[in-house]
Amino acid sequence: MIYTVTFNPAIDYVVHTDTISLGEVNRATKEEMYIGGKGINVSQVLKELGFSSKALGFVAGFTGEAIEKGIQEKGIDCSFVHLAKGASRINVKIKAGEETELNGQGPEITQADIDKLMEYINEIQDNDTLVLAGSIPSTLPSNMYEQILEKLQGRNIQIVVDATKELLVNVLKYHPFLIKPNHHELAEIFQVNLQGLDDIEKYAKKLQEMGAKNVLVSMAGDGALLVDENQKVHVAGVCKGQVKNSVGAGDSMVAGFLAGSQKKDYGYALKLATAAGGATAFSEGLATKEVIERLL
Repeated sequence: MIYTVTFNPAIDYVVHTDTISLGEVNRATKEEMYIGGKGINVSQVLKELGFSSKALGFVAGFTGEAIEKGIQEKGIDCSFVHLAKGASRINVKIKAGEETELNGQGPEITQADIDKLMEYINEIQDNDTLVLAGSIPSTLPSNMYEQILEKLQGRNIQIVVDATKELLVNVLKYHPFLIKPNHHELAEIFQVNLQGLDDIEKYAKKLQEMGAKNVLVSMAGDGALLVDENQKVHVAGVCKGQVKNSVGAGDSMVAGFLAGSQKKDYGYALKLATAAGGATAFSEGLATKEVIERLL
């Protein structure tokens, strides 16, 4: 079983308008609502690819109820901790030529809530996979990822981490199965200017030396590079299509890689990851099976 954790899920309210004028009334030409959150996105794309998962995390208020109901209606199992105060976020994405985001802060999470989540995480069995994705809300300890991985240490559980900066670096000692920085995040970690594929490969291998088994680096319009656990380097070009959406493409890559890695063929896993990421980038919402297969 694959488990995903989303600490701060949200409803993404996407508004399309021709122009945006500050201080004035602006009217939408089109609007959509999606259930959001990095781990939840991974679960949704895994479902499209035919893989079951269970979504864990925190929800609160009427928006939390809508998130939980929406996930269940998609056929995805979930065990969320229900918070006593506040409401899950509504994130506003304004598409008016350029894309502008206004993300909510999220509800307060207490130690009792953390303890309840840890109970759910403790139910994960040997040979299962756990995906930790995204930033940590301000009401959680900054070492939340480390607390979770410390609890699971010594068990045969595949760990996937999609995070940035110290969040990512600090979990490498737990030897995660997969990490997925993008090329900007890779440069930021090592405080360098990356000059082409050779540099990206060099610093991806450094992350591997620090503990990661597989390092997948997404490079936006330049495709992706994978250093697999056998120290073999794979490179995939970018899919062809019109970019409509920047939200969830990285999460889709994680889902594609996990689905593809079931064949024990990392070259194929990278191709499926790239196709899944492209399918989301070329869609209004997350990738669908039909678009993924076409791009693959």
